Amino acid sequence: MILSALLFTSMGGVIKHLGQRLDPIEVVFFRSLFGVIWLLPLIYRAGGLHILKTNYPAMQFSRALLGAMAIIFMFYGLTMIPLADSQAIIFSRPLWMIPLAVIFLAEVVRWRRWTATMIGFCGVLVMVWPGDTMQLGALLIVGNAICAAAGFTLIKIMTQKGEGRLTILCWHTILTAALSGIPLYLVWISPTFTELLLLIIMGAGLTFAHSCIIRALECGEATAVLPFDYSRLIFAMVIGYFFFAETVDSWTASGAAIIILANYYIVRREAVLEVTDSGKTRSP
Repeated sequence: MILSALLFTSMGGVIKHLGQRLDPIEVVFFRSLFGVIWLLPLIYRAGGLHILKTNYPAMQFSRALLGAMAIIFMFYGLTMIPLADSQAIIFSRPLWMIPLAVIFLAEVVRWRRWTATMIGFCGVLVMVWPGDTMQLGALLIVGNAICAAAGFTLIKIMTQKGEGRLTILCWHTILTAALSGIPLYLVWISPTFTELLLLIIMGAGLTFAHSCIIRALECGEATAVLPFDYSRLIFAMVIGYFFFAETVDSWTASGAAIIILANYYIVRREAVLEVTDSGKTRSP
């Protein structure tokens, strides 16, 4: 999980660097294109293009559209605000999933989780509106968090209906490449050799980071490994300071602390409820 946090944050730094000259939509396209290339061996081993067969094309397209919007919001936002700010706001994704789970998955959420969620949203407001003006870059990262949460909700619905994980991943990656390729001619800037190399590294790094998360969750319980994902903030502070001369202000520190504590409480509370529901022990 720590390795995935390092990779995600490092690739965020690469994206921020590339966004200084290349348009974020072009970076999104190459990220998705190389993602498709990395998926080809998996598609081949799974038996070919039949893996794309789906019973829920509308959901697949909606998931891909939300994913494309999330990536575009994040890539634009990374060019506008410090890396540590963006990583802290991204931690709010689980908070946005709670109301979506209530609406679309009919999950029961008790008052403690609602309270923690509202406190977490206060942390988001602290970072989006730190003073007299609202930060556009921070709003874009919030848009990423909302779209990602909605996409995760659709993934959960489709997996509950029996849709394969590789099928969902292939549809998302291929459609994101297609959707970002449509406006590409309007913003195209030919990448240099160094930029092309960084784009390839970004595609590989993000793919490997996702694999690390999956492996971490296979090796240990979610409540044990997920808190280590918060090390992203430390990595973001270091990378932002040494490569982009960014510093962390009191608003960022306060907002990040509120979001992380709210998330941590929700994760721990969920673990207690799971144990209680299984009949092994009682909730304190």
